[in-house]
Amino acid sequence: MMPRHVSAPGTASADFSDVPGAVRCTSRIGQAAMTSETWRDGPLWTPTPERVAAAQLTAFRRRMQEAYGTSLPDTPALHEFSIRHIGEFWSQLWDFCSVVGEKGDVAFVDAPDMRDARFFPEARLNVVDTLLRRDDDTPALLFVREDGVRETWSWHQLRSTVSRAAGALAAVGITAGDVVAAWLPNCPQAYVVALAAAWIGAIFTSASPEFGAPAVLDRFGQVAPKILFAVDGYWYGGRCFDTAEKLAAVTAELATVRNVVVIHYVHERPHGAAANVCDWRDFLTRGEHVSIAPVRGGFDVPQYVLYSSGTTGRPKCIVHRAGGLLLTHLKEHRLHCDIRPGDRVFYFTTTGWMMWNWLLGALASEATLVVYDGSPMYPEPLALFDLAADLDITLFGTSARYLDSLRRSGLQPGSGRDLSALRTITSTGSPLLPDAFDWVYATVKRDVHLASISGGTDICGCFVLGDPTRPVFRGEIQGPALGMAVDVVDDTGRPVPVGVTGELVCTRPFPSLPLGFWGDEDRRRYTEAYFAVFPDIWRHGDWITRTPHGGFVISGRSDATLNPGGVRIGTAEIYRQVARFPQIMDAVAIGQQVDGDERIVLFVTLADGAQLTPELVDEVQTAIRVNCSPRHVPARILAVPDVPRTHSGKIAEIAVRDAVHGRPVRGVEALANPECLAYFREHPGLA
Repeated sequence: MMPRHVSAPGTASADFSDVPGAVRCTSRIGQAAMTSETWRDGPLWTPTPERVAAAQLTAFRRRMQEAYGTSLPDTPALHEFSIRHIGEFWSQLWDFCSVVGEKGDVAFVDAPDMRDARFFPEARLNVVDTLLRRDDDTPALLFVREDGVRETWSWHQLRSTVSRAAGALAAVGITAGDVVAAWLPNCPQAYVVALAAAWIGAIFTSASPEFGAPAVLDRFGQVAPKILFAVDGYWYGGRCFDTAEKLAAVTAELATVRNVVVIHYVHERPHGAAANVCDWRDFLTRGEHVSIAPVRGGFDVPQYVLYSSGTTGRPKCIVHRAGGLLLTHLKEHRLHCDIRPGDRVFYFTTTGWMMWNWLLGALASEATLVVYDGSPMYPEPLALFDLAADLDITLFGTSARYLDSLRRSGLQPGSGRDLSALRTITSTGSPLLPDAFDWVYATVKRDVHLASISGGTDICGCFVLGDPTRPVFRGEIQGPALGMAVDVVDDTGRPVPVGVTGELVCTRPFPSLPLGFWGDEDRRRYTEAYFAVFPDIWRHGDWITRTPHGGFVISGRSDATLNPGGVRIGTAEIYRQVARFPQIMDAVAIGQQVDGDERIVLFVTLADGAQLTPELVDEVQTAIRVNCSPRHVPARILAVPDVPRTHSGKIAEIAVRDAVHGRPVRGVEALANPECLAYFREHPGLA
C-alpha cells in the first residue's frame, strides 16, 4: 500500500528536442549563452553498461518504478517524478537509505508558502544513530596533516569518543538547543564535537582557525555559544601559526561562553590558566561515567548554524534542520556520487565551508572519511593526488580553482601514481572550465566520473550536480539534484528556453530548506535573502544556462557576494577593515572573473593629499588578512575618483561589477551618481 502523503505537482521538465542554432556568446540574463558548436561536442566520459547497472541510482530508480507502477526509464524521468510526487520520493529515499528512526505516516505536507511546508512531521530520530550506525574496527576516519601527522580512527573509536564527548557536554551543563562552537581545523576532534552536539540535541557551529578574531566574533557573537572548542595553533604551507592571542581576544568578548576546551594541536605545553579553560583530554574524562543515549527529536530539530558571506553586514546565521540535511546528503552521496560502504571519501575543505558538513554526512553512507588539514599545495602541488594514491581514495573532492591551477602549471597527476581506486572526482566552488574537463580526462584518469557540483551554504547541499549513470560533457554540470525543482528564469520570473542564461531558482519545497536565520523571528531577513525577487520561489543568486543534454552551465553570481576560489565572502567584512585607514574615504569591492575563477578587486577613493602607495596597499592587505582571513585579501587595490551609490546612500556593488565585466548595468535610475561608472569600465589596473 502506498504511504499516506500530501503532495502537489511540480513544474514540468524542459523539452530538449528543439535545439536552437548557433548563437552569440554572452553572459547577460535573458540572452543565449553558448553556441551550438559547444553542444555538438561528444561526451568526455560515458559510464559502461556494467557501471550503470551496478549504480545505486539505478537500484533506486527501479525501486520507485516497482513501488508506484510507473515507467522511469532514466534519471530525467526520475527527477520529474521526484518533484511532482515530493512525499513519495523522500519517503522511498528514507527507506532505501535505511535511516534509523521512526518515520511516521506522513512524508510531506504542502503549504501556500514554501517555507511553511513540512517534511516528516511525525518523525522521531537522532542523526547520530544513522551517521554512526557502525561500531566495528574498520576505519571511519583517516586523518592526515600536512606536517606528516597521521591517525586512523575506527568506527568503534569514533563512536565511543563521541559518546564520551556527549557525556562531557552534558556534565558541563550543555543541553538540547544550546550552541556548541568549534574554532577548529579539519581534524578528528572537530567531527567528534559536531557529532557529540547532535547526540544530545545541541546545535553545532564552526569556523576555521585561519579566521581573525573579528571575523570569528562576527559569527559566534551572534549565536551565544555556551562552550567553545579551539586549538593552540595550526599548520599551513609549512608554517606553524600560534592562536593563543586570537583565542584570548575571542574568549574575552564571548560573554556567554562558560567553558573553553583547548586541543593541543601543535604544542604540548598547557594553554592558559583561566578557570574556565581545560584540555581536550581532561574534558573527555568528564564524560567517562556519564551514560546518555542519543536524544531523539523531530525532523526539524536544528543541527547546524552556518554563516552567509556577510555582504550587507554581519554574516547571516543560517539554521539547518537535522533530518533535512541527513536525507539531502544521503541522496547526494549515495545516488549522485554512488558512495558505498567502505569507500574512501576525500574533500579538501576547512570547517568554515559547508563542504565540511557535507563530508561529515558521508558517514551515513558508511564511508571512510579522509580528513586532511593543511595547504593543498604543500609540500608540492600534487600532494593531494599523492594522498589519493596512497590511501586508495574513491571520491576525490576539490575546487575548480585547484584543478585549473594544476592544469595551467602543466602537471599530470595520473603520471606515476596508482589511481586505480579513484571512481569519482567532484569539483565545486566556481564553474569548472571546459579546458579543465579536458585536462582531467587527459592527465588524471580516463575512466573517472567527473562531477561538477553547485549549491550553497544556504541549503548545505546541491541544486545541480553529477549523475553516475549518464555521460559527462565538457563544461557542463550533468543535471538537477533529485527532489529539487530547479528552473532557469528571466528577470520577470518566466522560464527561459534551452541555451538562454537566467536566474537559478527552485520552485518547490525541499528538506534542506533552512529553518531560517538565527534571531530573525519575523523571517524578514530570510525573505529578503531568497524570496524577495520572486515571491514563494527560491532565488539562489546564480546565473545559469540549461543545455540540450539536460545539464547546466553556471556563469557566476547574480548578486554581490564575492566568491574567490569557491569561498563565499562578504564585502562588509572587507569594508570594516578598510574603514580603519584615514587615507581612504570610500571603497567598493567586487569579484572579477579572470580565467574561469574570481578574484577580489577593491576600488578606493582617497582623502585629499593621500596617495595609493605600495606601502598603503600592503597595510590594507595585511589588516584584512589578519582580521578576516587570507581568502578575504583583494588581489588588486585600485584608486578611483568616486564610488557609485544609490539615492539612499548604499554602495552599488552590483553596478560596479557589471560595469567591470562590460555588462549592461541594471537599475541605473536608482543611482545618485551613475556617471562615475565610467571609471570602472576600462580601468587600466584591471588588465
